Amino acid sequence: MAENTDRTGTGAGGTESTGAGGSADGAGLSFPTSLGTSTASTISLLGRDLAGDLMGEVGFGELVLWMVTQRRPTPGRVRLFEACLVALADHGFTPTAIAARLTYLSAPDSLQGAMAAGLLGGGSRFLGVTEDTGRFLAGVLAQREEAPRTDAGWDELAHEVVTRERAAKRIIPGLGHPVHKEGDPRTPALLRIAEEEGLKGPHLRLFEAIGRTHEQVLGRRLVLNGAGVCGAALADLDLPPDLLRGFALLARAGGLLGQLAEERRRPMAMDTYLLIDRNATYTPPEDGDADALRD
Repeated sequence: MAENTDRTGTGAGGTESTGAGGSADGAGLSFPTSLGTSTASTISLLGRDLAGDLMGEVGFGELVLWMVTQRRPTPGRVRLFEACLVALADHGFTPTAIAARLTYLSAPDSLQGAMAAGLLGGGSRFLGVTEDTGRFLAGVLAQREEAPRTDAGWDELAHEVVTRERAAKRIIPGLGHPVHKEGDPRTPALLRIAEEEGLKGPHLRLFEAIGRTHEQVLGRRLVLNGAGVCGAALADLDLPPDLLRGFALLARAGGLLGQLAEERRRPMAMDTYLLIDRNATYTPPEDGDADALRD
């Protein structure tokens, strides 16, 4: 069968493009981007010369924020953004770190595989709370014509939200932490930085109010999870809620690289594997297990 060389298709914006099957010199083709381009002798990023204007002049956190928002961030925004990245970079031997270390044990020739294994573990229980909290708070605020102007007004809104979520038997993202039962040390630091930089916006104010009022409804006190505070802070930086998990993963990528570097210096993955494997015991399936698999 002859190879199909017709690569004409419809792009993401609904416009027709000829793609790689166009003319050899690219005549008539255009793929707009506001990010990076290059020629034989230059590299441009964000409309600036990469080597002359950005390298050595712009930090990595500032660059990421600039690329995503398409606006050069102020120093205050960079400080809060990078504080969130630092807060999310590492949290000890979490499942993401363990997955990365065990994968590196199995395939030390594939650092990218170990990194990917750890990042793929970022979900609803670990790391995902950053996005979940940002989405939740943004959803609440989107239902109001204007935000409250006083702490009392925020508390009233928060009480209403917690009451509604409890009645619907839904949890509030970012409320509570499995380890830091008495207080997440990241939370006051993030709130302080946001206050100092004049960036405590509606998402952080609502989340703070939830922290003040939820005990009245739930009958118990839960801490504001630092990862959830990151979600509120990132939303107050006008970052799209559906991208917030990406920033958590960006931060954790740095943490995982640190975990893998330590695995090279002080290995623990083999001990972890042997601990589980040598203590595995066969247990006959319970009644109904086989039937459940067939259903």
